[in-house]
This record gives sequence, structure tokens and C-alpha cells, in this order.
Amino acid sequence: MKYSNTVKGIFIDRPNRFIAHVDIKGNIETVHVKNTGRCKELLIPGVDVILEKSDNPARKTQYDLIGVYKKGLGLVNIDSQAPNKAVYEWLLSKPDIFSDVELIKAEYTFGKSRVDFYMEDNENKILMEVKGCTLEIEGKGYFPDAPTERGVKHLYELADGVKKGYTCYIAFVIAMPGVDIVHPNITTHPEFGKALSDAEKSGVKILYLPCEVKENSLTIKTCILKNPG
Repeated sequence: MKYSNTVKGIFIDRPNRFIAHVDIKGNIETVHVKNTGRCKELLIPGVDVILEKSDNPARKTQYDLIGVYKKGLGLVNIDSQAPNKAVYEWLLSKPDIFSDVELIKAEYTFGKSRVDFYMEDNENKILMEVKGCTLEIEGKGYFPDAPTERGVKHLYELADGVKKGYTCYIAFVIAMPGVDIVHPNITTHPEFGKALSDAEKSGVKILYLPCEVKENSLTIKTCILKNPG
């Protein structure tokens, strides 16, 4: 996926989950943060950030904060909407693992909730839930960076989907360089770690999707299926 109009800035602070103050070419701007997670290890005063300028002059905030340069790692895309967009484009490209898919629906209603993607091929009905990973610790990726009851719920819904005959995937989009797999962040949210383990035992497949991260794009570059076979 690509952004149309990006600029660089310097991060100042983040008064709440939704906004931040950024120095853009000497002007202090209030910008929208496109990620409600903590991102405390990323959004440190003085770091270089990437923003997308809105084409809507009536918007209260003219910029969206979409990327952060992390020392020793590189550019991390923190746009929470980007992983689903990148996955959709990737699926349309017919990757080997989904080369026979003939139908793709986003935001599919399953039971009492929505799953990110529903797909069909000649033999299978497929459910996929997407999670964006931005937390890196000592070269390893972790999810989540903050407790996510919604994420736990999604995992058990996928496990239920397997029981009902669906092929189910949890896909971790790794929106940063140098990281290939994602570990459950049991220190921050042990319940997610248990839910992931339970889902895997139930037959939910785990995909790792490392990305090429640029200032104006996020592209899935490969696919790693945990425990194939």
C-alpha cells in the first residue's frame, strides 16, 4: 500500500492516544496518531517521524503520524490501518499459499463479530484475522504492545471457526525491518499468549508476514507459515 503525500517531522510529545505534537519544518503541529497502542518504545521526544498530509483542508488535524524511526532498527510503520490494506493487496497478488483463492471479502461477519478476511478456494472456506506488529525487543517481534481483550476474543473465534469446518489463520504483519517472526507478549498480556497457544492447538494456522517498510509505502515481502505440514 502507498501513501500519497508524506513529510518528515520531529516528535515532541503525545498528550493522549489520539494526538501528538510534531515539529514539521519549524512549525509545531497537532497531528492525529493512527495507532491507539502505547508505542512508548517508539514515540520518544526527538525521534524522526513520518506523516501523511491530508487532502481535506477542513480537517481539524492536517497530518496523520504513520511512521517512526527507531534507533538501531529503522523505520517502523505504526498506521493501524496499514496492515489490512497491505494484506489485501498481497492476497490479490495470488501468493503461493493462497494461489487458488477465488473469492476475498474484507470485514466479514462471522457469528457475533467481524473477521478481517473471508476467502474461498475450490475446497476451503477460509477466515483470516490480521494483527500489526510494531514492538521489537532485542531483535525479536512481540504482540501485543498493550493488553487486547479484542485480540483474545478474535483468537477464540478463529478456534471456533476451525471446529465449524473453516480453515483459519492469524496473520501477523511485521511492520518493521529485520524481524521475521512474532512472539506473544506474555509479560504485557499473558491471556493473549494463552489464547494464541489454545488457538494453535485447535488448528488455527499462524502466519508471519515481514514487510518492506518505506516512508511512503508498506509492502508484504514474504510469508512464513509456522509449523507447516
